[in-house]
Amino acid sequence: MQLEDYFDFLSADDIRLKGHRIGIDNVLDYYLEGYTPEEIAANLPSLSLEQIHATITYYLHNRANIEAYLSRLATWREQRYQKSVANPSSLVQRLRILKAQRNERQVNAL
Repeated sequence: MQLEDYFDFLSADDIRLKGHRIGIDNVLDYYLEGYTPEEIAANLPSLSLEQIHATITYYLHNRANIEAYLSRLATWREQRYQKSVANPSSLVQRLRILKAQRNERQVNAL
């Protein structure tokens, strides 16, 4: 079995563990924060230790490419976040109005 056989390469910016919706970034986030494979397994119980070790090994063997991948992913997530902040949904807008009204009532009650 090749190391790559553990993964589904859906696109250049979407690598997941085969048979899961979990991306390698999820495993590597824990790993790069200092979690042991056993601790990662406790946080991602649908993955086997073998899959976690394969992900870490793949990262270590392809460090430059995977760090670039993680950087692109972080940039994309930040852009999505900033877009959602700049253009909140109607639900978020309504919740903000309700929160402001509640805060105003609390201030007036004092």
